[in-house]
Parts: sequence; structure tokens; C-alpha cells
Amino acid sequence: MKRRAPATISDDDARLFREAIGEVRRIDPVPLPPSLPKPLPRPRMFEADEAAVSGELLDMAFDPASMEVGEELSYLRDGYPPHLLRQLKRGQFSVQDELDLHHMNAAAAQASIVAFLAEARQHDLHCVRIVHGKGLRSKAAGPVLKALTDRLLRRRDDIVAFASARPAQGGTGAVIVLLRH
Repeated sequence: MKRRAPATISDDDARLFREAIGEVRRIDPVPLPPSLPKPLPRPRMFEADEAAVSGELLDMAFDPASMEVGEELSYLRDGYPPHLLRQLKRGQFSVQDELDLHHMNAAAAQASIVAFLAEARQHDLHCVRIVHGKGLRSKAAGPVLKALTDRLLRRRDDIVAFASARPAQGGTGAVIVLLRH
């Protein structure tokens, strides 16, 4: 589509326009009303999720055999006091960073864990969480990323201890890791 050049306005047209309009009076600008403070953000989805929990708990059919007992990961490097592992299991350390391995294959997860722990050490972090999942979609081999995380962490010299997270932090689908300073 071609654009046409705007038509030129002749002096006669401009005079006729001014006569038709008449005298023009300027309007003083009106000051804007003071703006009201913005309302604080409300986590509506979080509130809706929390409200739905009680109903979901009543309706949820669960298999007692699928409970998380016996699936916990736990490790304490030799030479460290046992109370460190107890504190870790009780959630007495503040998690400073997190890595989520969901939807990764084993090779990508391994590379991500190595890079994540290197960055954590570089930033002098003491406690981190690695979310590996529970392996519910894994076949007969069992939870692949969980086993990979367990093996990898046990082999590293910079790991003091690790334990499965408390239920609110991911349960047996995550591990809390203490790094050596």
C-alpha cells in the first residue's frame, strides 16, 4: 500500500478554517491529582494453594507403601562430629542457594552439580540444596538423579555432610549439603 503525500494547505483554506473555528482561548493545564500509593502485592496463588491444601488432604488417596521411609540420603565425612549431621537433618542450617535437576538427563545433571558446587564455593556458601526429584517416572533402574547425586557428593572432598531435606524443603526429593569452608 502506497502512502500519499499530505496535501498542501493553501492560504485560503487556512483562512477559512480560522474563520470557521473562531477565536481560540488557551486552557490552563490542570494539575494532576496526587497519586495514591500502590497497594502491596498479594500472593494470591499462594493463598489459594494454601486454602486448597486442607480439602486435598481429605480427598487424597495415598498408598502407605509409597511413604518416604527408608529412602533418605545421609552422609557425614569422617573426622566431623555426628551432631553436624543431626543438625542438618533437623533443618538447623540456612540454605543459601539451590539447584533444581528436574528434566535433566544424567550427564547434564552431573555437569550442573559440579558447576553449582564450584560456584557455591567461589561465593563462600556453606549450605546449599540440590533438588534431584524422587524418581517417580524412572523405570526399574530407580531414581537415577537421586543415585547420581548421592554418588557424586560422596566422592567430593569439599562436602562435609549431606542429608535428605525436611518435608517442607522437598523431602526425599532434595538433599541439603554442607560445604567445607
